[in-house]
Amino acid sequence: MKEFSILVVDDDPDFLKGIIRQLKKQFTQIGIIGNSSGEQALETINTLEIGVLLTDLRMPGMSGHDLLLKGLAVNPHLCVIMITGFATIENAVTALKMGAWDFITKPLERQALYHRVEKAIQHYTLARENKRLQALVSSLSSDKFSQWESPAMKQLLEKISAVAITDYTILVTGESGSGKEYIAREIHKLSKRNKASCHALNCPAIPEQLLESELFGHVKGAFTGAERNRDGFFMAANKGTLILDEIGEITLPIQAKLLKFLQDKEVKPVGSSSSKTTDVRIIALTNQNLEEKILDSSFRQDLYYRLNVLSITVPPLRERREDIPLLVREFMVKTCGEMEMDPMEIDPMAMIYLARQPWQGNVRELLNYVRRLAVFSNGQTIDLPLIHLVDGNPPPASTSRVLYREAKKEVLDIFSKDYLTQLFKDTRGNISETSRISGLERASIQKIIKRLNMDISQFRDPGPA
Repeated sequence: MKEFSILVVDDDPDFLKGIIRQLKKQFTQIGIIGNSSGEQALETINTLEIGVLLTDLRMPGMSGHDLLLKGLAVNPHLCVIMITGFATIENAVTALKMGAWDFITKPLERQALYHRVEKAIQHYTLARENKRLQALVSSLSSDKFSQWESPAMKQLLEKISAVAITDYTILVTGESGSGKEYIAREIHKLSKRNKASCHALNCPAIPEQLLESELFGHVKGAFTGAERNRDGFFMAANKGTLILDEIGEITLPIQAKLLKFLQDKEVKPVGSSSSKTTDVRIIALTNQNLEEKILDSSFRQDLYYRLNVLSITVPPLRERREDIPLLVREFMVKTCGEMEMDPMEIDPMAMIYLARQPWQGNVRELLNYVRRLAVFSNGQTIDLPLIHLVDGNPPPASTSRVLYREAKKEVLDIFSKDYLTQLFKDTRGNISETSRISGLERASIQKIIKRLNMDISQFRDPGPA
């Protein structure tokens, strides 16, 4: 059963029974409800989730037009199809202007009715899924890694939202340590599969002779040590998502078996003569150029196209330096929590230094570096002397000889963004209230927002859904 129903409203009991009977024959997976008045229908709309409303235009008491307006006030995504025996252009135009999805006249032609209702169901399902996705994206905006500052990551988040709503296989590419698995898990969290499990398997970490068993499972006695039947990751992730890390490292025999699974959605455990079906979404990760591996015959072209239905590239950290302060702070909170100590502050000049580093190992290297800073710190502030101690080098020339005005600007920008971000969180993005608390003029705050490319919409209360 679907999670929403179709509601039919008409004051003619024979007509109402007839249309309900037709709809039940055609749409067997959706509940069909009938009401004989607008007042009764409005009570149903307030009580149950109605996705499609078919209502007579002229009825005693509450008219179809009135029910249309009141129904949309309860559920703005409600698809309303107006039914009338008075086929006038004025009635149709009025209903459509008021928000009706479609218009149909009596006597009803069966196929036309089915077609309109089917289209309305599809529209409502899509609108409902978009609403769910927007709510999830909104909830993720408070997640510590979702408040990206860089244009590259904001664009990436939009791509994540777009691909998550589908059920296609995804290929995530990017340098080692750039956060590919994190991105894959975000896709799972935003997908319709988010209530099921998400498993990740590091393919090259498992010997070839065991990888097949890990993926497909095995039966008792299939090989030495197989003392009992065991399901593999494909069965464990049924209804959910399986992340295959470093997919470019798997051998050609395993590639062939993976291709067959993607084609048939069937799993044959090692040593078994029968197959099992499973419903799994695959997200494959790689830091290699698979097209080059196809040319040297180390990766199957047909498998590549099966995996690369949708693709996402995670940019390296050096291309999104604006995100480094956010990552440093969150990694410091995480690290201090692991060490059971109070979070440390990051000196602005130290933050500038960190933001300028190449970070060839990307996010993973930055996390490890922050851990070293926390371990070697003997105070509550991470500053440049500590960084140079950890590096075992004197201050680099590029840092010690930076122009005063450039260093001052960078420090002030970091301070201004941190200061206003905290105020906007407290005031829910209210510039007037922020101005009152900070003592800054509204115009000055707006200039800072523009100069630092701050998005304050994330702090504002979206109000009722």
